[in-house]
This record gives sequence, structure tokens and C-alpha cells, in this order.
Amino acid sequence: MEKWANGWFMFDVIIAGCGPTGAMLAAELRLHDVRVLVLEKETEPASFVRIVSLHMRSLELMAMRGLLDRFLERGRQRSVGGIFAAIPKPAPEGLDSAHAYLLGIPQPVVDHLLRDHAIELGAQVRSGCAVAGFEQDDEGVTVELVDGEQLRSRYLVGCDGARSTVRKLLGVGFPGEPSRTETLMGEMAVGVPQEEIAAKVAEIRESNKVFSVMPFGEGVYRVVVPAAGVSEDRAEPPTLEEFGQQLRAIAGTDFGVHSPRWLSRFGDATRLAERYRVGRVLLAGDAAHIHPPAGGQGLNLGVQDAVNLGWKLAAQIRGWAPETLLDTYQTERRPVAEDVLDNTRAQVELSSTEPGPQAVRRLLTELMDFDEVNRYLIEKITAIGIRYDFGAGPDLLGRRLRDIDLKQGHLYDRLHRGRGSVLDRTERLTVEGWSDRVDLIADPTAALDVPAVLLRPDGHVAWIGEHQQDLNDHLSRWFGEPVN
Repeated sequence: MEKWANGWFMFDVIIAGCGPTGAMLAAELRLHDVRVLVLEKETEPASFVRIVSLHMRSLELMAMRGLLDRFLERGRQRSVGGIFAAIPKPAPEGLDSAHAYLLGIPQPVVDHLLRDHAIELGAQVRSGCAVAGFEQDDEGVTVELVDGEQLRSRYLVGCDGARSTVRKLLGVGFPGEPSRTETLMGEMAVGVPQEEIAAKVAEIRESNKVFSVMPFGEGVYRVVVPAAGVSEDRAEPPTLEEFGQQLRAIAGTDFGVHSPRWLSRFGDATRLAERYRVGRVLLAGDAAHIHPPAGGQGLNLGVQDAVNLGWKLAAQIRGWAPETLLDTYQTERRPVAEDVLDNTRAQVELSSTEPGPQAVRRLLTELMDFDEVNRYLIEKITAIGIRYDFGAGPDLLGRRLRDIDLKQGHLYDRLHRGRGSVLDRTERLTVEGWSDRVDLIADPTAALDVPAVLLRPDGHVAWIGEHQQDLNDHLSRWFGEPVN
């Protein structure tokens, strides 16, 4: 570690929070040899085992970094059908992804796998450490920890969750709507037969789409039940007695619940940070946006923030970033978060037991029988429908490219290093001058309908064409000036 003196920095980037967003960002930065320190305030992993779903786009990103097999070994694949507002429609055929499924996996496993990945790449992680304050100047950020220690870095990124200390100290507004309702969720054993539970749940869900008591294996059930109101302290988990009371109020029985593995509550608060960057301090993940868990998008949104930000921040530190590159993090990712906030608002409304929302739900259920509607909503929830605004051009421009077949293997196998790539079917193009940042994949057999594409490190198509000068112009736009 370099000493903090004479303008030297102890780290290039300090990341507050080692959840999935912070760990993924650390790994992306380490792919570019950026010196990273991750501060995690917790000393031990979470004691509860909440199951989350990795969506198609997140699975693609794991494949792009050579991580997918690690996740597949620890998760369970299931259909993407029925994920919008829990409307039971099958997944459409021919979704534009080689990973057209959801992967159910315990969140502690996700945390562990991504943290290990970051450490393997050389990131430093300190547990039991949290940011207490910071000051930034034109050259860097001085970060003070809760124990009084001071650290110096070029940039600070807050990945420290919905109650982000970094965001609050930065003075960035977090407007939106507070929770109007709360839901209790937990995993526990029950004392009645499965057949009795299934019949009662089916009866209740005819009018209450939130309620569920689902077998989770090994005698454990996932219980989701509306709460009586909104708690004053949402950080305080509910009790088993509270679960029993709400189950009796709604189902007329508490199903003999006992031996909880974990209990939690979540609300429908919806908020979006006014800015993702102030000078040398940035926000990502739940520090930048919160929303109800409808559709299971939160963790995925944060991981995708990290992959979008990582290469851009690394480019800034390495000195080759075009002037406005880092600003594109906010211009690209904040609209995506706005869209997620809107679709979760809509899904919450569709779960209401009121006659109006139920009528809309019935209408949408009919509309989803049209393949185009069902496909559009699934692509929205799973983030494979995202298109960044890169200017006028073919529909593929700004979209991510699926994992296509190459002469030798698959495209994503060539993207593990987190560099840009030119996939060239013409075999006439070159990346001379940018070869320290961009790889050339010359393959006339590539399963691509255009002559060539320029892929950013996050897999989005930044250029389509076949002429060298046009390619050079776009290489300069995204990857800076060439090296002579």
C-alpha cells in the first residue's frame, strides 16, 4: 500500500458496502488493475437465508465474466413466466437470451460468490468498518472511518444501501414516496398438512395476490402476509407472534407456524437519488434507488449499475476516459431506475384488493395472452429490453448483444477481461491504437446479422458498420484517444 504523502493515494477507489453491488463493482475495477478497498460495516454475514432471483441480464453478466457456473451450482433454475405482478402467464418462446430462465439462489450465496470474486482479483475488503465522514477536493476524497482512521482515495462510491451514509453526507436528495403498506416475509415450519395449506392459500389468493404460504423444502415454508400497518422502525424485524396474528386475521388460522429461520418486513417505499455523482463521489445500488420487491428486480438493478460504472470509473483512473464518459453512468442508469420504480409501482397497484386495481389486473391478464405484451413485460423486468440512447441507428444500437456462437465457442467466453471488443465478420477491421483497451474478434462465421459491432465492456453495442474510419471515430468516443 502506498503511503499517503506527497500527493500519493492509498487507494484509487474506496467502496462503502460489500453487498452484491459493491462486490461486483470492486471486481469490475480490479479487471483494470484499479486499487480498491471495500468497507463493510457488518462483521458477520446475514443470519437469514433469503432467496433472490437472478434475472436474464444478470445471468448474462455473470457469463460475460466467467462466473455463471459458480452460480448455477448453487441455484435452482425456473421459468421467467408469471414474474410481472405474479400474473400466471407462461414465458414466451424464443426470448433473446441464451439464459432464458430465472435462477433462485440464497442472497448470502450471491454475496459470498461476488465477494470472493473481488478478492480473487485483488480487491481489499475490511469487515466491521464503516464511513463516518468524508471530504473531497479536486484531487481526491479523504474518508474518515467510525474509529477515527482516515483514508485517502481518488474516488468514493456509496454502495451502502437504502439508508446510505454516503448519500446523506453527500447531501443528495432522495425524493419519492414513503411506505404506505408493509408486508411480512419469512421462512418457518408449519403444523398442518400441505393439502390444507394449499386449499386455504388458493382461496385467499383469489382476492389477495400478496398472500402466500409456499413449501420451500425440508419442511420449511416461505410465508408472505400483509402487515397490519407500517412500523415506525422498519429495521426492526417482526416477531413470530406478529406473523401468527396476521395469518389468523387473513386466513382464520396461523397454520401452526413455528421455528422461524428468518423474519423480515418490507414496504412499498419508492425513492430515487436526484444525482448519482457529485464530483468524486458516486452512488450505486440501493444507495441510489429503492422500490418494492415486485418482480425481484432490486439486486439485479444494483449489479447492473456496477457493471455499467466499473469500466467507466476505471477508464477515468487509468487516464484514457473521454471527457464525458463518467457522466454517462448517470445518464444511462438513472432512467433505467426510473423505469423500474414505475413498473414496481404498477405491480403494487395490481396487487391491491380494491375493485379498481382488480379490474385493471383482469384486463392486463387478458392482454398478456398477446405474445407481444407478455414478451415486452418480461424483457422489461429481466432487463434484456434495455436500450441506451447512443443516437440514431439500427435497433441493435445501444442494446446488449446476446451470447452468440462463434467459430470457437461463444462470444461471452471472450469477454471475461472486461475490455471493449470489436466483433468483425468482414476480417478487414483493426483496433490498432486501442489494443490496450479493446480486443479484436475477427470471425466471419459469427452469428451476427451485421458486418461488425463495437461492444463496450458491459456488452452493449456502441457501433454497427464496416468502415474503419467510422469505427475509429466511435473507438475515440468510447475509449479515448489512440496510443501511437
